[in-house]
Amino acid sequence: MDERSAPEPARPAARSARRRAAAGLAALLLVAAAAGAQAQTPAADAATVELDHRRIVELRATLFGDPPAERAAMAQSVLAEAAMRGPGVVTRTRIGDTVRFDVDGVTVFFLAADDLPGRLPEPLLDGAALKVERRLVLALQESKEARDPRRLGIAAAWSAGASAALLLALRGLWRLRRWSSRRLGHRLDTWLDVDTRRGVLATYLPHVRRASGLAGDVVVWGTGLLLVNLWAGFVLRAFAYTRPWGESATGWLLGVLGDFAIGVVHAVPGLLVVLLIAVFARLLTRALTLLLRRVESGELQLGWLDADTAAPTRRIGNFVVWLFALALAYPYLPGASSESFKGVTVLAGLMLSLGASGVVGQAMAGVGLMYSRSLRIGEYVRIGETEGTVAAIGMFATKLHTGLGEEVSLPNTVVVGQPVRNFSRLVADGRFVLHTAVTIGYATPWRQVHAMLLEAARRTPGVAAEPAPYVVQTALSDFYVEYRLVAQADRSAPHSRAEAMNRLLADIQDVFNENGVQIMSPHYLADPPAPQVVPPGEWFGGGAPLKPPPAA
Repeated sequence: MDERSAPEPARPAARSARRRAAAGLAALLLVAAAAGAQAQTPAADAATVELDHRRIVELRATLFGDPPAERAAMAQSVLAEAAMRGPGVVTRTRIGDTVRFDVDGVTVFFLAADDLPGRLPEPLLDGAALKVERRLVLALQESKEARDPRRLGIAAAWSAGASAALLLALRGLWRLRRWSSRRLGHRLDTWLDVDTRRGVLATYLPHVRRASGLAGDVVVWGTGLLLVNLWAGFVLRAFAYTRPWGESATGWLLGVLGDFAIGVVHAVPGLLVVLLIAVFARLLTRALTLLLRRVESGELQLGWLDADTAAPTRRIGNFVVWLFALALAYPYLPGASSESFKGVTVLAGLMLSLGASGVVGQAMAGVGLMYSRSLRIGEYVRIGETEGTVAAIGMFATKLHTGLGEEVSLPNTVVVGQPVRNFSRLVADGRFVLHTAVTIGYATPWRQVHAMLLEAARRTPGVAAEPAPYVVQTALSDFYVEYRLVAQADRSAPHSRAEAMNRLLADIQDVFNENGVQIMSPHYLADPPAPQVVPPGEWFGGGAPLKPPPAA
């Protein structure tokens, strides 16, 4: 047996009691071993022995029929009494595969091999017992310190000084925050006065102020919380009763900072790989963009690709490249293998799968429009009730300029689901078709109506002479005949089809008024007593002070 005692001499009564306890324990162990009784059996739950919040040991085995919880309860009861009455001399004794711990000659608890975690605890028993002894000695010393008025006064003085220092530090931190905010605002105002591009700077100045203010608040609050954490750890460690809590708080902070630093160091190689993947993807997308832009401009011709499909191919190709780059870089991202990162990824995927069905449908419809070539930028079309010039064909929407000061954005699913009338596809030079319908009574010869409509088309600037305009009769209604004039615009026509139609309709009214032919209304009741026409002398309001517009 290896027995070590504290340097203080033991009293004779305590020495004799220790000898009697050791002899009785040895006899009990020998009798139990000879009888084949169960000495140690692993327990399901561990019980902790502690003194004034200082953890000493965890008991996991059932020893002499006592489960870990009962062993821990008896040990804490004996330890509390020993800490109150004696000098706190700790002795440990190795007995077979157990170690006995005494305080002032009184047995407190036994540490068995099965109390240690792991598959092979026997070789580690001596090392574990030494650590338990050190924690037991420290707990007894802190228990005495917690009852010492002098040590409590010193701890209170240190705590008061630390609290005053914390208040001064926080006050200085907030003053520094206000000073830096004023300094930055003054510097931004100075830049605004001397910068020649003050319009651009003034536009983003409020955003810069808000961003800098938010960054300053984050730094100040983070530093303040760090100071408060350090103060709390210092004050808790100053008192023996709360010292384990202070050590836990400081250890937690140091552990977090250490884990962060180690994580940063370990993440550097992965970040370098991610950077290389991003650079390679950027170079590949740049080369693809340069190639397909030449196809869009007509500088390069490929048999499988034309100018209309080069733009969507460029977008899809860049998207696919970056998608593969993200898939390759994902394992090298910091924290990619952590459970939190996986949980966020699963949540993001679930949200995208639930909410992106409409977006995916819009994108697929946009790709179909681009590759079907049913629309081209600059063509004049009618989609449903909307009519205008195609300004843009995107992945999610198609934009039309109506010529009336409006831009209409149509979702691609709407464009795909409705008939599209293209007024420019069958016209040379990328222009558009001009057509309109008029209803004239049966009393007017149809040949005259044809001649008047063709005359109006001839007068209208911007109507092409070749191919020549023509008139077709599209309906023989109850009270009138419907005539439709079809013509094509030339390069001198206005860019807006609405303006070209405005000119054509104005000339049609003029020609019909000159010939005394009224244009019938759909709500026809009876022929009026006099034809509803405007004589040429009344075209500009008769006696009104209006003047005819200048000749085009």
